[in-house]
Amino acid sequence: MAIRLNHTIVAAHDNEAGAKFLSEILGLPAPSIIGPFAVVPVCDTSLDFVTADGEITSQHYAFLVDEREFDEVFDRIRERRLTYWADPGRRERDKINTWDGGRGVYFDDPNGHLLEIITRPYGSGGTTSSRSHPLFAGASSDDHKDRRSGHSSKTSGVVATEEQSDRREE
Repeated sequence: MAIRLNHTIVAAHDNEAGAKFLSEILGLPAPSIIGPFAVVPVCDTSLDFVTADGEITSQHYAFLVDEREFDEVFDRIRERRLTYWADPGRRERDKINTWDGGRGVYFDDPNGHLLEIITRPYGSGGTTSSRSHPLFAGASSDDHKDRRSGHSSKTSGVVATEEQSDRREE
């Protein structure tokens, strides 16, 4: 049997509000309430939001989307006037990245979790791409040919998002 992730629990100040935010921003169906959880299905897994008391430790959740979905989600991010960044270190504000020949952007949810949408898995552009993910830029393709994600605070492959720069550079 192939091992697959079935679900993960996401701590929230308000489980229903957190799940609603995620489902709306990603354009997914409304969450289901199952016991103490507000469940957001994503492909063959789910993010199960639970109300937590006290401080919430920020987690990172990355979602692989196609080009059309990226445009739709990114439009919703901007419509809500959410702050967004090209990098996980939150240094490149109001920009997207173009690592591995795709597009990516980071933004916070109401609970402080760092959300990300990407159109190409990191590392999928190899090490010869003109805009490979910074984590893979100095590595040989043999070292990382099967690795498909990773993060770095370096910012090569970043574009501003004014006017047409929110669309993939041709």
